[in-house]
Amino acid sequence: MSTKKILVLVGDFVEDYEAMVPYQMLKMVGHEVDAACPGKKLGDSVKTAVHDFTGEQTYSEKVGHNFAITIDFEKIDPEDYDGLVIPGGRAPEYIRLNERVLEIVRHFAERKKPIAAICHGPQVLAAANVLKGKKCMAYPAVKPDIISAEAEWAQPNETFTSACVDGNLVTAAAWPGHPEWMKKFLEILGTKIKP
Repeated sequence: MSTKKILVLVGDFVEDYEAMVPYQMLKMVGHEVDAACPGKKLGDSVKTAVHDFTGEQTYSEKVGHNFAITIDFEKIDPEDYDGLVIPGGRAPEYIRLNERVLEIVRHFAERKKPIAAICHGPQVLAAANVLKGKKCMAYPAVKPDIISAEAEWAQPNETFTSACVDGNLVTAAAWPGHPEWMKKFLEILGTKIKP
């Protein structure tokens, strides 16, 4: 397997599982993974949130962990990376306001490098104007953003365990979809896992 270098874009109150699990899975299969956040440097961390359904009309939010940042945001050169991961949670709604974040996303989209986004992560893709004509899955509350971005809405299955692939883009609705989402992302990256 050839090692790939992956960038994960996060911010405070990123969804805990959607940042931690892909980060660890990608490292587990031998890839180099950097976690970056606007305004943060190597050695800083972001606070995460755990989202779950506890009987209310929408998800509840609990304090998660501190997630380590592994590179200075200002030092990111997207040319150095083979793939991009954008987790969900509350972070996407405000990191999408950062023009450098949008430039980084456009770099990956224009060069057709693999991009994986989950839950509210596609809000960043919509803000970067890279979804037009694409089929995209996200947390259902993000459906208006997807439609406004002139993308085709991919309905998640009832258990949110599905993922959607459109060219270099792999999307999913929520963390129960990690197995399918990461499996498809690894396929697009060309990762071969030996038994």
